[in-house]
Amino acid sequence: MRLTRAHVDADLAPGRRIRLSETAAAHLLRVLRLRVGDACVLFNGDGRDYQARIVAADKRGGEAEILASHAVDSESPLRIVLLQGVARGEKMDWILQKATELGVAAFVPVSSERSEVKLDPARAEKRLAHWTSVVISACEQCGRARVPALSPVRPLAAAAEAAGDGARLLLDPAAASGVDGLDAPAAATLTIAVGPEGGWSPRDRAVLLEAGFAGVRLGPRVLRTETAGIAAIATLQARFGDLR
Repeated sequence: MRLTRAHVDADLAPGRRIRLSETAAAHLLRVLRLRVGDACVLFNGDGRDYQARIVAADKRGGEAEILASHAVDSESPLRIVLLQGVARGEKMDWILQKATELGVAAFVPVSSERSEVKLDPARAEKRLAHWTSVVISACEQCGRARVPALSPVRPLAAAAEAAGDGARLLLDPAAASGVDGLDAPAAATLTIAVGPEGGWSPRDRAVLLEAGFAGVRLGPRVLRTETAGIAAIATLQARFGDLR
């Protein structure tokens, strides 16, 4: 039987007893109704799963004892970074959730010329906290023991210039070549730039091309922002990653 997994922001080691975070306690004790003595799996993003059992539960939360641990080998050999134009509401949540399940290593949300979502500093901080919880929940579900990095929202030009080593791809319906024509990347890291609902403006495209991004298309149809990145990630993982 598959044990319930929960993320905790704590140092974990066999023999240690920890106080469950408010989020983990709510999930394990109130939603899943685990009781004292029940087993669960905890992880903190260090690449290991920790077998544990509930040893205390009350109205204020609960405690767990770590019994054992093992390394989890669920990360893709292809390190994909998703440079994503910020999308509205549940669309952004869906993108983060599904891309995490598909093995994306890092997310860089960006504001661009046609972005429909405008965030002041206070709202941006709240959205980042919410997005982080979405990514962690996706890791809990899909079995990943490393949590993808998630940067604060950045202007497109700054994010494009700071893109790491490796191939840089710009999803563009007007591009001459498709994803299926790509050669295997020389480096393990690959950055994909996906526009917001309004797409990339001509100036956005110029910024990305100047930063070394190469345009590629995904077939003959124009895909929505919540579809394009996921389709590209799945295709690239099937060709060069671990969906084989």
